[in-house]
This record gives sequence, structure tokens and C-alpha cells, in this order.
Amino acid sequence: MYKVLLVDDERMILEGISQVVDWGKAGTRLVGTARNGIEAYDQIQASPPDFVISDISMPGLDGIGLVAKTTEHFPDVRFILLSGYKDFDYACRAMQYGVKHYLLKPCNERQIHEALTELGQEREEQEERKQFVNRMKLDFQRMLPHVKEHFLKEFISYKTYGSRDIAFYERLFGIELQDKQVRMLLLRVEESHEPEHLFALQNIAADLMDDVLLSTTMQGQLLIVLESEDDTSRFMKQIEAVRATFHRFYKLEVTVAVSESDSMQHSRGMYRETLHCMNHRFYTGEGSLITKEDLAAEDTREMADLELDEEKFGLLIKAGNTVEVAQEVDRLFGILSRMKLEISVTRSYVLQLYAAMIRICPEEERAAFTSRMVVLAEQKTLACLKSFVQEAAERMTVIYYKSNVYRQSSTVDKMITIIEQNYRKSDLSLNGVAGQMLYMNSDYLGKIFKKVTGENFSHYVNRYRIERAAEHIRETGDVKVFELAEWFGFGGNAQYFSQVFKKWAGMTPSEYIKSHERG
Repeated sequence: MYKVLLVDDERMILEGISQVVDWGKAGTRLVGTARNGIEAYDQIQASPPDFVISDISMPGLDGIGLVAKTTEHFPDVRFILLSGYKDFDYACRAMQYGVKHYLLKPCNERQIHEALTELGQEREEQEERKQFVNRMKLDFQRMLPHVKEHFLKEFISYKTYGSRDIAFYERLFGIELQDKQVRMLLLRVEESHEPEHLFALQNIAADLMDDVLLSTTMQGQLLIVLESEDDTSRFMKQIEAVRATFHRFYKLEVTVAVSESDSMQHSRGMYRETLHCMNHRFYTGEGSLITKEDLAAEDTREMADLELDEEKFGLLIKAGNTVEVAQEVDRLFGILSRMKLEISVTRSYVLQLYAAMIRICPEEERAAFTSRMVVLAEQKTLACLKSFVQEAAERMTVIYYKSNVYRQSSTVDKMITIIEQNYRKSDLSLNGVAGQMLYMNSDYLGKIFKKVTGENFSHYVNRYRIERAAEHIRETGDVKVFELAEWFGFGGNAQYFSQVFKKWAGMTPSEYIKSHERG
């Protein structure tokens, strides 16, 4: 119910209206009475009513004065003024304060009831309008971010906005666009993510970055327009803070592309610049911060060093040399990283490198390596391509290494068998074994023999001969040195036999014989 204050300097009228009006039926409640304007205003100050029924002619502060004073400080209070015929013209002055209801004395209960009902309806309509306006304002505030996003998308995508349109949106958004230098940021959440992650990233950027003017999502990436500033280092630190905060909450990397500073009228060009920078993450890697400076290629004279020597690369792999293979892959990808060729050209070169590996792949492994070319083509960055190729090259090199070790061990086993069967022959040599028995290169045989046994071929043969000679001494006892030299492959050269024996046993053959005779 609406609260009513009744004001009249005539006691009888005050009491009469108070008693005859059915206040509840009119949707009101009489909360007080006053004998003059001053007393009434004190009550209004203490507890403002909704409506005031007041006489115009009162001592001290008349009805018009009460209306004027109340309207100044309590504009929501509405008045019904009571006046005689002689005060009618005077009462019209109240209209300038918004008073619409005034009754001529004497007035009856019905007139007062109708006036109160009308005020109640006006108040309800006013409240409805107020709520409607508030809802509209609230809806507008809710829609404003979407309107801003739509405006930015349209402005970037189509040439439909002129300076007048921008001026309109400046007023609508309460921001300045045309006369400011701005930058654009394009932020990409790497790996698999949900749309909510972009919304979260947008809020984090709005909180941590100064002077954000507009933002929207474009093709699954977040685009931000913000006022440019001279302190570039501070600007870059804010970007890093956004990336670090997002990673802390969601454990996802964010790649950021930054445009040069320019006016809003050139926003389409700035957007294309950020797209070009973002595409360059192929070289910089995911989770990086990319500017125009990162796009410049280094000295292209390295192109000559990039030519792939398939034969050399294949020999390194076949030799089972994992260290040198890894170094060659590092070298080739290092050149690609510095040259920053067109991405399609770089991808083509990497596929050529992988195809060269397949051509030298062992037959039993070729199908597996070939099938992974699809996976290679799906790699998004140069670092991923390098990791893929390096892993494949290492795997293939290990396959060859194991094969080589097995083959070399088998060959050395054959050489040891030949030594055991022919050690008594003084003409037993590496060249003879290689050329007449195994039909292989003597240098290669010498290398693998030492690699497997840890000894040169001639040292191994002499050691084996001395071991057999010592064994013979222990079994037979007294024997001549020249006979030992003859029997165990030294061609009867007793002096040389004695030198080799002493080097191996720590004593001469004669001393060794005597020691075993005493034993």
C-alpha cells in the first residue's frame, strides 16, 4: 500500500478527510497528518510518504512552497492539492512542479478516492516503465560484449564500415577508436581444448592487460585490439603474464602473434599480419611469442649447405653411428630454421629427407617406415618434424648397428677359428686370411677384429701361440726353446719367440721351463 500524508490548517477538514476516506480501498494507508507546510515537511524528511494531500493556503509554508521544497529533495513524492475557487488560478502554478491532481473545496470522499487511485495507477505505470528501462539497460549491458565482438568481426572481415559508423560505435561503446594507435594480438590455445578455454583466456587478458579496447574470437583463435603504448617491454611482460596465468590454470600453451602499431582504419592489414605471424609458429614452435621481427629469414647463402647428400647420410646410418647421424640431422634442421623458407618448401625438403631414409631401410622394416609418412605430414611445427625425423633416423641406425654387430661378430668368430686351426703356420697373417680364406678387405677385417676382441690381429695370434707353447711346457716339462719356436708358428726364430714369450709371461722360455721342472 502507498503511504499518504494529509496536510490542512483547518482541524475539521483534517479530521473529516481522515475519517471519511476509505484509505485501504484506494490501496493506500494514512501514515500522518500535519497542520501546516513546515510541520508536513519535517515529517516528509523523517519518513517520505508516497502521496501528500495538501491544502494550498496555509500559514508559514503554503501548499505551493511545500510542493516546491519537497520536489527539490524528494522528487518521487506526488501531490494532490486542495483549493477554493479564489485559489484556482494560484493552484495552476503547481503544474510546473508536475502536480496533476487538485480538488476544489469542498470535495467529497469519491473525488479523493479517484485522485488517490489515479496516483496509484500512475505510480504503478511509472514503476513498470522504470523496471522496463532497467531491464533494457541490463539487457544492453549483457549484450554489449557480444555487440563489440560482432562489430570487430564485421570490421575485420568486410569493408562495410566508414568513419561515421566508427563514430557511432565509439559513442555506443564509450571508447575512442579512430584517433588512437592500436595493436592487435592473436592468441591460439594449442593442443585439444574446449570453447570455454577461449572465454577464460579472454577474461584473463582483460584483467591483466591495460587498455584493451575490443576482443572477439576468429576461426578458433582470440583476437584482441588494445591501445598501443611506447613501453614495449611492459607490453610484452603483460602478454607473458597472460600466457603464464592461463597455463597455470589449464596446463595449456598459448601462442601469441603481435602486429605492429597502426590506426584502427588499417585493422584488416594488422589482422593479416597477425595471421602471417601465427602461421610462422611452424618455425618458432607452439607456445611462442611471435612478432614481425621473427619473420625475417637469415642469410640464404646457406642454401648450398642444405643440399642433401643422400649417399653420405645413408653411409652414416648403415655404419650404425648414432652420434654422427644425430649431428647431421641437427645441422640440416638448423639450416632450415635459420633460412625460414616457405613452409611448403620446408615440408617438401623434410619429406625428401625421410624418403631417402626409406630407400636405405632394411627390407623387413621398409613397410613400417613408409606407413609413418602420413604421421610425418601431420606434424605442425619444424620442431615436431625434427623430432619425428631424428627418432626415425636413430631407430634405423640402431637397426643397422645391431645388424653390423651380429655380422662383425660372426666374421670375427670365423677368423678366430682360422687362427686356432692354423696358428702353427708361420705365414699366418691378416692379409692371408682376408684374401685367401674370407675374401674380404683386410683393412675392414682388421678394424672389426680389434673392435670385437680389443686386440690387433697379429697380437692376438702371437698371444694365442704363446698360450699354447706355455701349455705344452706345463704338460711335457723339458723342451728346447728352438723347438718351441718351430712348433708354435715362429718359424724356428728362437730369439723372437723368446722376446714375445717374455713379454707375455714375464720370464724367458728357459726360466719358465726351469720353474716347472722344479714344480
